[in-house]
Amino acid sequence: MNGNFKIIVDSGCDLSAKIKELLNVKLVPLTLQLKDKIYRDDDQLDVKQYIEDMRNCEIAPKTACPSPEDFVEAYEVDEDNVFVVTLSEKLSGTFNSAKLAKDIYTEEKKDKRIHVFNSKTASIGETLIALKIHELVEKYQDFNEVKETVESYIDEMKTFFMLENLDHLAKAGRLKTAIVKIMNILNVKLVLGASDEGEIRLVNKVRGNKKAFKRFVDVIGEEGKDFENKILGIAHCNCLEKAQAFKREVLKRYNFKEIIIVETAGISTTYADEGGIIVAF
Repeated sequence: MNGNFKIIVDSGCDLSAKIKELLNVKLVPLTLQLKDKIYRDDDQLDVKQYIEDMRNCEIAPKTACPSPEDFVEAYEVDEDNVFVVTLSEKLSGTFNSAKLAKDIYTEEKKDKRIHVFNSKTASIGETLIALKIHELVEKYQDFNEVKETVESYIDEMKTFFMLENLDHLAKAGRLKTAIVKIMNILNVKLVLGASDEGEIRLVNKVRGNKKAFKRFVDVIGEEGKDFENKILGIAHCNCLEKAQAFKREVLKRYNFKEIIIVETAGISTTYADEGGIIVAF
């Protein structure tokens, strides 16, 4: 496509400065809310301050997906080929907003090709999908070939996460509050993952931080394969040392083609919370 393409992502896609520069993505942010305070999940968000604000807020944070109008505006790019990566359809309304916007926009602009990917994941999983699109547009000049190859990549992707704090998932209705209270008392840690449909699934329950960390590394080998052909992405919520320790343990066991580490932006921070780690490959 010789540069005649644009990647658009929602703010579930966690990016480092280096990856942002490489991909030159257009970001469509979600909105975050703590009580009456509204945060726009874009480059201007101070994530560390947001973590502090969450800690001091007694009620659950709320999140809102971008509107179709937000995506219609984002589609007003010069490039004729547009690839959109959104949070899992099972976790957010962003995918549906982007799809509806595509239908509206292409009704008039019939010369522009837009494909919206339901990532079936979040965070670093979206990042890897955006990187895959960028890699493929030079390899396959055909729009549909890129689309089909990336859809297959999404279907094969594995996503796992381990959280220090489950309170926000409970408050958001993703986990039962009573179960979370018992787990906190017993110091039970959950290794969670994305299902094939993009929903949150329980992978393991482990008592104690060290055992959970080891189990988190083990799961990669149990559920993954062909590591030498894959990139492992690690996203961390204000816990770089833990992410680096995880990377060191992974390197001892598996021969990934590359390992990248990024910090979570607003929406991933809202649910992963401080100390959370998300991995995808």
